[in-house]
Amino acid sequence: MRKLSMLLVPGLVSMALAAGPMLTSAYAAGSDEPSPPPKSDSSAKKGKKKSSSISDPIFLAAYRTAYTTIYDGHDYTSAIGQLKSLERDDVADVANLIGYSYRKLGDYQSSKVYYEIALKDDPNHVRTWQYYGLWQLEQGNREQAQYHLNKIASLAGTDSSEYRSLAAALDKPTGATLVY
Repeated sequence: MRKLSMLLVPGLVSMALAAGPMLTSAYAAGSDEPSPPPKSDSSAKKGKKKSSSISDPIFLAAYRTAYTTIYDGHDYTSAIGQLKSLERDDVADVANLIGYSYRKLGDYQSSKVYYEIALKDDPNHVRTWQYYGLWQLEQGNREQAQYHLNKIASLAGTDSSEYRSLAAALDKPTGATLVY
């Protein structure tokens, strides 16, 4: 039994370490990690179907790398380059992360552009509604942020992490520093 455990434990530790990057949680705005890349979309860009992204292991690995660069490394500039190199910046998940990164860098105009691209691709992309709502708060647009909160409630409910995060930010007084 001891020999078996001596072989099993290192193997399990190795598997856990290898799986770590895929299990990384995002804590931006106190929420869970973003949704995976879209499952399907019939539109095409540069002759490539967006839906091919989900089954493309190279795309998925690069997306996960950019995701880790953002949420673990807080290296938003590098992440923007990584995400743009995917040539899928018109896909909601990718555009949302680019928008988030620009917002964290303080480039609000570029951030807005990418949030709008994300919502054009998927008008029901809850994470974009959340992040764009936080953008609205940072711009002093409390009414717009409330609109985004109501949209999240209709899409994901008031118990969703996205709703709770934006609601908590809206509860803070105007001018308060947002931490997320």
